[in-house]
Formats: sequence, C-alpha cells, structure tokens
Amino acid sequence: MNDSPWATEPVPAGPAYDALVGPHTRPMPIVPDAAGRDFDDREARDRGAAADGGPPFRAEMPPQEPMPSPPPPPSQAPQDASPPPQKKRAGRDLRAAIGVGVGLGAVIFASLFIVKAVFVGVIVVAVVVGLWELTSRLQEKKGIKAPLVPLAIGGAAMVIAGYVRGAEGAWVAMALTALAVLVWRMTEPPEDYLKDVTAGVFAAFYVPFLATFVAMLLTADDGPQRVVTFLLLTVVSDTGAYAVGWRFGKHKLAPRISPGKTREGLFGAVAFAMGAGALCMEFLIDGGAWWQGLLLGLAVAVSATLGDLGESMIKRDLGIKDMGTLLPGHGGIMDRLDSLLPTAPVVWLLLALFVGTG
Repeated sequence: MNDSPWATEPVPAGPAYDALVGPHTRPMPIVPDAAGRDFDDREARDRGAAADGGPPFRAEMPPQEPMPSPPPPPSQAPQDASPPPQKKRAGRDLRAAIGVGVGLGAVIFASLFIVKAVFVGVIVVAVVVGLWELTSRLQEKKGIKAPLVPLAIGGAAMVIAGYVRGAEGAWVAMALTALAVLVWRMTEPPEDYLKDVTAGVFAAFYVPFLATFVAMLLTADDGPQRVVTFLLLTVVSDTGAYAVGWRFGKHKLAPRISPGKTREGLFGAVAFAMGAGALCMEFLIDGGAWWQGLLLGLAVAVSATLGDLGESMIKRDLGIKDMGTLLPGHGGIMDRLDSLLPTAPVVWLLLALFVGTG
C-alpha cells in the first residue's frame, strides 16, 4: 500500500493517456526511500517551498556563497600616498637654446667689431624676418592682411636711414612706410581696409622703427660698446628674471598675461641688470660712471619685462605659444626681439643724456 498523498489514485498509462495529455506530461515514477516511503522527484523539488508558500525550488541545493566583490579600478584606489613632488623643468630645450644663442652672439660680435655696416645688415635681416612672422600670424589667426611688401621695404629703409641720418631720418622713413601701407592696401577690395592698414602701421612701428634705435646706437664713436651694453643688459635682465623666478618665484607678476613670470623674478632682473649696468658704464662706455649704470640697469629691467609682457599679450590674443619656429629652443625671431625692441630706445635715450650721442 502506497501511503504517499501524491499517489492515492492509480495513474493511467498507455496510448489513450498519451493521446489525452501528451507523452511528455506523464507523471514521474514513484521511488521508495530508505524508510520505505514512496515519493517522486516532484516532492523533493517542492518540499522546501511548501511550508513558505513560495515558488517550488530544489530544497537539497546548498546555499551558495556570495561572490567576492571585484577590486576597485585604479581610478578609485585609495589616495593614501601623496604623489612625489615634481621637479621644476625649463619649458624649452636648453641645449638647443644655448647653442642658438651662442651662434647668434658670435654673428653679432663678429659683425660689430669688424665692419659696422655688416651689423646694420644683420638688423635689417632680423627686422624683415620679424615682420614676416608677425604678419603671417596675424593672417592665420585673425584674418588680418597687413601688407608685407611695403612693410619689408620700408622697414629696411627705416633702419638704414636711422644709421645714416639719425632720428630725423628714422621718422621720415616711418612716415613714408605708413603711407606706402595705406596705398598698397588700396589695390585690394575695401572690406577690412581699416583693420589691415591699422595692423600694418602698428607692425611698422613695433618692429623696424624700434629696431632703428639699435642702428643709431652704432653711430657713436664707441658705438660697438654701446650696442654690446644694450644687448648684455637685456640678456642679463632676462637671465636674472629666469634664474631667480625659477628658484624662488611664488607670487605671480601678471598671471592673466604670462603665468610664468613672478615678482621675485622681476626683482632678480632688476638686481642682475643694475649690477651689469654699473660694470658696463664703468668699463665700456667712454665717460660713463657706475651710478649711471645702476639707473640704466633699472630702466632696462623694467623695459625688457614690459616688452616681454607686451608680446605675450599679442600671442595670447592670437592663441599661439611662439611667433615662429626658426630658432630651435627659442621659437621665432620675434620671440627673441620681444624684450630687445622696447629696450633699444630706452638705452639710446639714457646714454644720450649721460654721455651724449658722439
């Protein structure tokens, strides 16, 4: 007698039953357990869920252990250890910069002390290349078409006129260059005429006219020494600003224009330039005095810094880092003239006041 509640009625079998309910739904056979009870596989499957009223499941399956959580990705790793401090590094290739600087210095000194006119040619070449860089960047980034041909011809004439005729010749050449820019631009459509000629007159004043004062320094009897003083003070000022600012700089000088410049760097520029100015006026300039060199060095440090900031402002407006790539480690010619151009008239004027123009 089978006392299992699941088998109180006999189960039909045979073709008739299969035709009625299908062969795949026939009840599973009853199997006696070790205690003599009869139960089928469905009882074992449903026994664990009957008491709870939940869905049937296999009660004999052991509970599964929870899967270990995966390790957090590297971006979510605990930030226990602070990163090592980064060493300060120069923003340019120093080897290339030093090599180019030495090469330029050799060309300048050779032309200065052999034939003065050769150095005037060096100034003309620098002016023409600087004008090409400036006008090219203006057209690429702002769509401003400052006419290069009258600027290059007028710029070269301006430097030569300043060397031959002095300040009067430089002013006349500047006026004629501006007029040439106005006329040259008339050969093109009138759209953006005012913008283009304004940029052209600005370029004529900014590059060749300021560079003319270097040629005017050369006309004195001790002209080569004056040019060396001008170049040396500007380079020393830039070097002092870089060295002191790199080592001790903490307070930004003009963060919106040039984030790398600091007040400490400016103090370094002033100190270095004043020391070099005292030595130059005492030993290089005829009739000069050391205290004049202190004033000259102070003025050079200020003008060189302002010139550097001025070109940084132009480059930020254009959205570029360098004006060109002609000089490895330096950028373009204009990136080396930035502090020299506004410093030239300052040095010329102070030397004229201290020791005259002869």
